[in-house]
Amino acid sequence: VVEPILADNGVPDDFKYLMAIESNVDPLARSGVGAAGLWQFMPETGREFGLTVNSHVDERYHVEKATRAACKYLKQAYANYKSWISVAAAYNAGQARIARELQRQYADEALDLHLVTETARYVYRILAVKQLLADPRSFGFRLRASDLYPPVPYREIKVTRTIDDLPRFAKQQGINYALLRHLNPWIRSRTLPVHGG
Repeated sequence: VVEPILADNGVPDDFKYLMAIESNVDPLARSGVGAAGLWQFMPETGREFGLTVNSHVDERYHVEKATRAACKYLKQAYANYKSWISVAAAYNAGQARIARELQRQYADEALDLHLVTETARYVYRILAVKQLLADPRSFGFRLRASDLYPPVPYREIKVTRTIDDLPRFAKQQGINYALLRHLNPWIRSRTLPVHGG
């Protein structure tokens, strides 16, 4: 799901590894400070990049929508830095901090900056995860097809009006509420309000 969205938005495929270190590829990941989803958006940042975050819906947990929002963020940062490496560092430290440090330290690239340890190691962590996931056999991992999760069959339903009782809606669709919530972690309550269609 993630790779085609990155490609469609002109973001290098390697940013899927940034997502991997942010969330361990867990769409339900939540940090102690409130960042959530695969891309670990804070609520305000998610809203800034087009995600709905409220008590009924939290699209930071929606894989496709959050990935599109991440692409907007990454492309905005790239417009500022013209360097994907600096973009990756800014994802960890914040765009303002990296821009400020590039200027203060008379540097052109984030890898040349003296930064706090977590940010200084961040790009290298992305590269390490890329090496591991791109060639797991060279690190001793032997994954068979039977070791992988099979694709989960699903269907998409366009919701155009408020659903007041999601458990009843799930039953009408031939599934249960637990499965509906499991496959749609962005739903955060028993109702789904629709405003403006």
